[in-house]
Amino acid sequence: MSLIKSIGNKKVNLDFDQDFITTFSNKINVSDLQSINQTLKNLHPSDVANLIENLSYETRVKLIEIESFHFAPEIFIELNESIQSEVLQLLSLDSISNIIKRLESDDAVSILENLELDKKNLILEKLPPKDRFLLEEGLSFPEDSAARIMQREFTAIPSDWTVGQTIDYLRESKDLPQEFLEIFIVDNDFKPIGIVPSSRVLRTARDSKMNLIMREMPVLISVDMDKEEVGQAFESYNLVSAGVVNKNNKLVGMITADDIVTVVQEEAEEDVLLLAGVGNEEITDTVFVKTKRRFNWLLINLATALLASWVISIFGAEIEKVVALAFLMPIVASMGGNAGMQTLAVTIRAIATKELSSSNIKKIITKEFFIGVLNGIIFAIITGAIVFIWFKQIDLSIIIAASMVLNMIVAGLFGILIPVTLKKMNIDPALASSVFVTTVTDVIGFLSFLGIGSLVFL
Repeated sequence: MSLIKSIGNKKVNLDFDQDFITTFSNKINVSDLQSINQTLKNLHPSDVANLIENLSYETRVKLIEIESFHFAPEIFIELNESIQSEVLQLLSLDSISNIIKRLESDDAVSILENLELDKKNLILEKLPPKDRFLLEEGLSFPEDSAARIMQREFTAIPSDWTVGQTIDYLRESKDLPQEFLEIFIVDNDFKPIGIVPSSRVLRTARDSKMNLIMREMPVLISVDMDKEEVGQAFESYNLVSAGVVNKNNKLVGMITADDIVTVVQEEAEEDVLLLAGVGNEEITDTVFVKTKRRFNWLLINLATALLASWVISIFGAEIEKVVALAFLMPIVASMGGNAGMQTLAVTIRAIATKELSSSNIKKIITKEFFIGVLNGIIFAIITGAIVFIWFKQIDLSIIIAASMVLNMIVAGLFGILIPVTLKKMNIDPALASSVFVTTVTDVIGFLSFLGIGSLVFL
């Protein structure tokens, strides 16, 4: 069964079971518009989006046709990118432009950036001149910049206004965002000089000056700041919102905490997927799309596996003489690979959160070296003891123990050196590190174990 709870007058489905999806699909197939609308009305927009994502393609098409191409913007922005693109192909230009008109500017930009150029231009032409200018300007900034996630709707007032003037302005103005928690205070050049929480305005006498109750802004976000850095600023300063300024330090937009939650989640998901070599993959993607995205990474892994196999082939004669070497060599490579991936995961997180810097890199590398030594010694003793009990050969125990220590040290060092080097080369460490770390630990594991073995049994 689906787990349902209520928020206000909306039911929130934390999970939809197959019976619910089948029943809803049947209502769509028989065009039961009243039941469909009632179901959608009772659900939160994010859960409606979740429900739509779980429908088959044919059923989604039918739903859009039944709803006469009227798609609530609140639902549309909650769809994952893959389904959103699919729905955009089904909607008319007028429908898309109507959705964009009702969205905040940051959400509107995120939709427009996924459209083909011709379609994007046609939709922009249908918008009012002011909206079109703001959206075109937003699209002109780099994809990962603060300008792409900022909203142009914000509340700013002159520094010499009183609380009473501010309250009257907030009540009468129609161009303000629907929801805001902080009010920006600007000087005569529209440069932000402070912020005032809306709660403080309501609790202060009307004749008080706004510049006397404001607090200084801890940080200003430039339009070209990377959105990951924006997320770190929000975390460091515990921000609810932050003003975005252009190259002249004039206030041009606002970023709110809910936007940053989305950014942090997207970046975390992206790093996890990149580490696994599957790219920006959605669960709703087709078999062909998923296969295409995974092919290149698997091809690279095949090449590295062949390299490791070639190293093994060099010691073919030794393996034939001592068959036990063939049984044991995967142990060293596997332990090294796992140790390397542990270090790699910690390092990529440290790079992403800016905890790793030029001032502490030597200290961190030294620490990973000693971690490798300590783990190597511990698992060398454990593995050596097991091998001795298994094969009753002290030589094999010494060989695997020595190679275990060596490979664990290499795993720790390369687990940090590879992502740091890639970062300096302006290559995303999450994208390419894992294959290099795995290759190094496999090659060094086989080379050390079989190399030492060939010397002992020569």
